[in-house]
Amino acid sequence: MMEEEEEVEREVEEVWSWGAGSDGQLGTGSFDDQHLPQLLSFPPRAAASSALRISQIACGGAHSIALTAGGSVLTWGRGTCGQLGHGDVENCLKPKPVEFFEQIIISYISAGWNHSGFVSDSGSLFTCGDGSFGQLGHGDYQSRSSPTKVLFFASKHVKKIACGMRHSLVLSKGPSGLGDLLYAFGSGRRGQLGTSLDSSRKSIAVPQAIHGFKDDEMIAVSANGDHSALLSANGHLYIWGRGFSGTSDSHLPQLLPSPLKFSQVTLGWNHALLLTDCGEVFMLGRMLGGRQESLEMQVPLCSTPSITPDEVCRAMIPTRVPGLDGVKVIDIGAGAEHSALVTENGTIMAWGWGEHGQLGLGDTCDHMIPQTVTMENGRLDASSWFRVYCGSGFTIAVGSTSLHSQS
Repeated sequence: MMEEEEEVEREVEEVWSWGAGSDGQLGTGSFDDQHLPQLLSFPPRAAASSALRISQIACGGAHSIALTAGGSVLTWGRGTCGQLGHGDVENCLKPKPVEFFEQIIISYISAGWNHSGFVSDSGSLFTCGDGSFGQLGHGDYQSRSSPTKVLFFASKHVKKIACGMRHSLVLSKGPSGLGDLLYAFGSGRRGQLGTSLDSSRKSIAVPQAIHGFKDDEMIAVSANGDHSALLSANGHLYIWGRGFSGTSDSHLPQLLPSPLKFSQVTLGWNHALLLTDCGEVFMLGRMLGGRQESLEMQVPLCSTPSITPDEVCRAMIPTRVPGLDGVKVIDIGAGAEHSALVTENGTIMAWGWGEHGQLGLGDTCDHMIPQTVTMENGRLDASSWFRVYCGSGFTIAVGSTSLHSQS
């Protein structure tokens, strides 16, 4: 007698990349730029178990990090400063497991311009890559090609790290009964460390605590370029570092004066992208650096010696990203000068600088309004997508869906 076939539900995950590939940061196996999304393949052992599924991606200047649900790490792209953690200074064209963490479970990752940070499930912090500005937190200015534990946090429990261009932020559990603490180290010449340095010091190599968040519970930190940001549990947003749209640098955390409640923040070189708890997207600054293009919502480019008080005020007021009327957004990502988002129905949209194809639209044009990105040759439909990540000139998206088959 023929047995009755049963329908089996199987979850499928796909990872796509596009944009600048000059250092292998796309993980496609080549150094070519890609103007359309490319489906990636991961080492067999990273794809063999559901426990090894991708839980987070971090995109840096020209390198990428993938964290699996089981706590293992893969890296690829530019490795000339040791930021890939493979013990060498070689570029890597495809995702490669970081052997150092074979016996260590990693829970959080971050990628800076040329350095990387890894947080273990036990609260230890490891860093590697360029340390010439003290951004690795080891008390010196040496670079490291293998992940090295940051001894400053040996008696603390680290929760998250955010790596900027040449600085790092670390969120750590505070003493019993007290709130969490935020630390910073690396370059601080534009105020991104959240503390005033004397004129003889432009950087610090030993983590230093940042204050000024009142009694807000800290839940997320972000760093990119010379900017830093912190998001609190009640939706408050603090920003410090290089001023947006030509305004003065802020060396101390500044609470963004807005009635909006924010659920996510991500930083570019010249802009901050903000997601509210209602699924609306706002922006500070401008994406296209010193170019002449400007969005209707932006402060005019400041080529004059001074800016008016009105422009200063406008630079710190979040303005809604155009072209999204009636669209609810669930995820955002910001690169150097481009941005991306995911809508509640799974659509990925991108806009900003497009010279390397990082918008995924099949061209190298700049686009001022969010445009829909189309994935082809994959097994997932558009409604499956839910996470997007941006590097300095490239983008990576991760999606999953359930496929039904007979057994």
